[in-house]
Amino acid sequence: MKRGASWVHLCCALCLGLLVLVQLSACANAPRAADAADLATDSDETPVRKRARLRLELAVNYFDQGQTKVALDEVKQALVQDPSYAEAHNLRGLIYLRLNDYPLAEASFKQSLVLSPRDGNALHNYGWLMCQQARYADAGVAFSQALISPIYQGRAKTFMAQGLCEERAGKMADAERSLARSYELDPGNPVTGFNLANLLFRRGELVRSQFYIRRLNNGEFANAESLWLGIKIERKLDNRDAMRQLIEQLSKRFAQSKEMQLYVKGSFDD
Repeated sequence: MKRGASWVHLCCALCLGLLVLVQLSACANAPRAADAADLATDSDETPVRKRARLRLELAVNYFDQGQTKVALDEVKQALVQDPSYAEAHNLRGLIYLRLNDYPLAEASFKQSLVLSPRDGNALHNYGWLMCQQARYADAGVAFSQALISPIYQGRAKTFMAQGLCEERAGKMADAERSLARSYELDPGNPVTGFNLANLLFRRGELVRSQFYIRRLNNGEFANAESLWLGIKIERKLDNRDAMRQLIEQLSKRFAQSKEMQLYVKGSFDD
């Protein structure tokens, strides 16, 4: 993550791509051998799936680099090779979600789930798409299905996305529980830490909010938004020394930021 980047942008990155990548190992995508108990290995991968997988690996790289349209072209080539490739449909959905083409994103995620109904990544992505369209009930169902998958390894990011979605829906208590669970699973995630602290601040739970924002601001991922939130919390708690230290950091590191301008104006409620 880039230091000093906006939490809005970091949040979108985490929910859209950086931690929502498809599984690309040959073994993970290979058809199972005739004996269901036999472990799939590289030799089980068909030539068709191998060609599609190589295209998809290129697509993932381009997607991570922000070359969205090139990534889309590679995904299309992967699906020409193998239309039954669930992970390719999933990435295609992510690409269209990034391009704000919600109908095509939804169609892609649904096709991925037809081919692989219990894929936690696809369920997570579909849930996030539903959240972007304020279809909160559908989002909750998709997130819940992802979270109960025994082999899904992205539970921390899904709890985070679920919490953000619940907050948008006005379900603050549910949002707090989801974000707290995400934090338990991945306490080093600065996006979760910031959003949990911000939610608690808005609910008037200043001491608890202070705990999370101090941990963030004492680490390498502090930015103008987190420092500003810390300043507002310390001000509310009348911790003048802590507030002054945060103001000095904001002034030295982010002098041109929107948050610094708010401090200069005394706009602590914005």
